[in-house]
Amino acid sequence: MQTKHFYIARDASLIKPTNHLPEQHICLDELLSGQTIKQHPFELLSSLCEGAIAVDTACRIIWMSPKYRQLINIPEDKELIGTPIEELLPNTQLPRVLKSGKPTFVDLMQINGRWCVVTRMPLKDNDARVMGAIGFIFYTDLESLRPLFDKFARLKRQLEQQKLIRPSRYALDDLIGQSAIIQQLKRQARRAALLDTTVLLLGETGTGKELLAQGIHHASQRNGGPFVGINMAALPESLVEAELFGAAPGAYTGIDKNGRKGKIQLADGGTLFLDEIAEMPLSMQAKLLRVLQEREVEALGSNRLEHVDLRVIAATSGNLKQLVDEGKFRADLYYRLNVLPIRLAPLRERKEDIPLLCAHILQSIQQQAQIPALALTDSALAWLFQYSWPGNVRELHNRLERGCVMAEGTAIEPEDLGALDDLPCPDSAIVTGIDTDTSLTSLAETRLKAEQGALQDALQQTRGNKSSAAKLLGISRATLYERLKKSPDN
Repeated sequence: MQTKHFYIARDASLIKPTNHLPEQHICLDELLSGQTIKQHPFELLSSLCEGAIAVDTACRIIWMSPKYRQLINIPEDKELIGTPIEELLPNTQLPRVLKSGKPTFVDLMQINGRWCVVTRMPLKDNDARVMGAIGFIFYTDLESLRPLFDKFARLKRQLEQQKLIRPSRYALDDLIGQSAIIQQLKRQARRAALLDTTVLLLGETGTGKELLAQGIHHASQRNGGPFVGINMAALPESLVEAELFGAAPGAYTGIDKNGRKGKIQLADGGTLFLDEIAEMPLSMQAKLLRVLQEREVEALGSNRLEHVDLRVIAATSGNLKQLVDEGKFRADLYYRLNVLPIRLAPLRERKEDIPLLCAHILQSIQQQAQIPALALTDSALAWLFQYSWPGNVRELHNRLERGCVMAEGTAIEPEDLGALDDLPCPDSAIVTGIDTDTSLTSLAETRLKAEQGALQDALQQTRGNKSSAAKLLGISRATLYERLKKSPDN
């Protein structure tokens, strides 16, 4: 798709002839003064949508359509030209479009409690310099888009039926990394996929055990069958038997007249993934052992054994051997599961994969959220390398998603990732026995005082002009207001 831009100039004398067919030129000064407002293309475009708004490079409003005024409940006689847009719309993404110079197509935004479909585009001059931005609201009734969503769902089902979309979401190639550890993990997984034996995945939370399980399933001869996963830690003990083994008709009140199939029956012909297997109640472990040994399952309330053909992959972030020694996990089930153990290394042991992981995750986040591309600064990347990553790859994804939301420029800084929230306790506190809570509180107070001092200095230099102070500090006006609220004087 070719991106079309609107070109504007500071005054009419600066407008130059051009042979570019789709471009339009708009005199910014005339816009600000209200002259020729009925002739400029904004009015034409606004008639085709549910509202539109335009800002200059300082994020001040230069034009707003009547429909937009109605949507945000602004009286017609109220003067808005020159008003910072964040005063009206604190959550607007137009500042990000201004800084990146890139449009965002088909995004969702909530305005006055209503979800709207919006598009944002930069306004550029003849030299391709960003001179402003414009936002259009195309739909204020998402219900009207339901036929489109339904059509997409039908196409997806058709692709699944034609096997153009794999039954498991991930393949082994989706394991991102070039470290020796990740390469060895892929080799082990490919060898495991050649066999039909039980696999036990061992690793801390967030290391990607389900992703690896799906990759093994996808690389195996069972890839045409179902991949059925169940998290034992998420199930109440009273529901485990019915969810896992199924229930016969009349087994309990409310059961369907035809009974209920359990996850084991649903995985027939494919792979059953039992996540957090250590959380399985002892009373259910004997029944699972029979499934593994005899490939037979007995539903709740039934006296009939049903044959199943499946492969079992189990996973745990705990120490199963220790639980066996403590009598909390059956030894015979442990040895049946521990046929082919594979360990997933924590992220702190393969930090050389962090740049590749970040590039992949950022691209995914930005595509899903329809936001301009954001890069990590050198200092942000350095912080990612020194962090210990207790939550592993899952935490890395969450940190980067936070960075994409909090970043105010075209790059993600360490503080956008939450670096200031994770300052380590000084080693001296441990050695000398200093009260840890007191040290952390003092550090927080010191940081707050330094921040408030910088805010007050900026306001003093700009004689109280908050817009100029925010620009001097390199933050948005909304961020300035938010941080001023934290001042002890307020």
